[in-house]
Amino acid sequence: MIALEEARARILDGLSPTPAETVGLSEAWGRVTARAVVARVTQPPADVSAMDGYAVRTADAVAGAVLRQVGAAPAGHPFAGSVGPGETVRLFTGSFVPEGADAILLQEDAQAEGARITVGESVVVARWIRRRGLDFAAGDTLIPAGRRLTARDVGLAAACNHPWLTVRRRPRIGILATGDEIALPGEPIPAGGIVSSNAHALAALVRAGGGEPVVLPIAADDRAAIAEAARAARACDMLVTTGGASVGDHDLVQAALGPEGFALDFWQIAMRPGKPLIWGRLGTTPVLGLPGNPVSALVCAVQFLLPAMAVMSGLPAGAPPTVRVRAGAALAENDKRFDHLRATLEDDVATPFAQQDSSMLANLARADALILRAPFAPAVPAGSIVEAILLRALGA
Repeated sequence: MIALEEARARILDGLSPTPAETVGLSEAWGRVTARAVVARVTQPPADVSAMDGYAVRTADAVAGAVLRQVGAAPAGHPFAGSVGPGETVRLFTGSFVPEGADAILLQEDAQAEGARITVGESVVVARWIRRRGLDFAAGDTLIPAGRRLTARDVGLAAACNHPWLTVRRRPRIGILATGDEIALPGEPIPAGGIVSSNAHALAALVRAGGGEPVVLPIAADDRAAIAEAARAARACDMLVTTGGASVGDHDLVQAALGPEGFALDFWQIAMRPGKPLIWGRLGTTPVLGLPGNPVSALVCAVQFLLPAMAVMSGLPAGAPPTVRVRAGAALAENDKRFDHLRATLEDDVATPFAQQDSSMLANLARADALILRAPFAPAVPAGSIVEAILLRALGA
């Protein structure tokens, strides 16, 4: 068995970002930029009013003065002239400030009687004026390459006049569930069988990680069936199998893929749950073989598949982010395997479930976090600070 950190490093080593493609803004959320977004315009494009009021000259707009309104400039309709001595122009939020004006007289500080505008309070030079380029200027790099786009980023890209963005293609992840005993939800369940959940959970996690799942038909415990399904996944950026990764007579993934050119990198990790994990390549296609137990499959996907997809999406390589929480119960001394304790989280207190069996999907669904226990971690009392992965933050 190898250590979890070494396994992750070996999985991420050699993975490359997917090719770039161009998408419209409406499809850009959640995508990773392959090219920096550089402003094509200046914002604001001119000095603009931050409030409703009047464009004035500071020298004229003293308390008690009477100014003559010579025009109005609603947003989108700039005033063509300039503001001369004793003059003012009606403005609204976002209106361009006309030539000659150097301050804004707020609407509530003025009294209008036709074209006569009486100043109620003296103005301060430049107050309530948003200067040209206050937000950004043409040529500014606003969004770097290698950033997963948020809704805020999409709005910024639109504001700087980019209708299209260059992003990484979503990694295509082939998902192959294996086993004579599993049936799709809603289909007849064979004698001694169970309903397949792993492929659907993994597909959802792939979507959450910004990838495109390609769910393959279930492959029976038959070498030819597994090999045929794997051949169908060669167009994917990665093949993920679930089940058949252990050492039983019907754990056939390695045996089935070997004649297809599968090159094993490593097998078995010192972690709980998830020990029987396979990593290698089928030709040029990376293959991640996950255990069949649903908790093991999901925990391994969090620790290895999501980071791998991040690298393929053009993001930095690394472990899932963790937070520091307080243990809601005493934790026993750990053994040689890196442990993941499913736990609920209330405020900053993570309380592990009493039962941690790797087949218990209901507990995993109720869990908010995975408490991380390094190999040979000492026993700690309740209230101790521990590291945890927040599942909801990952879409898991």
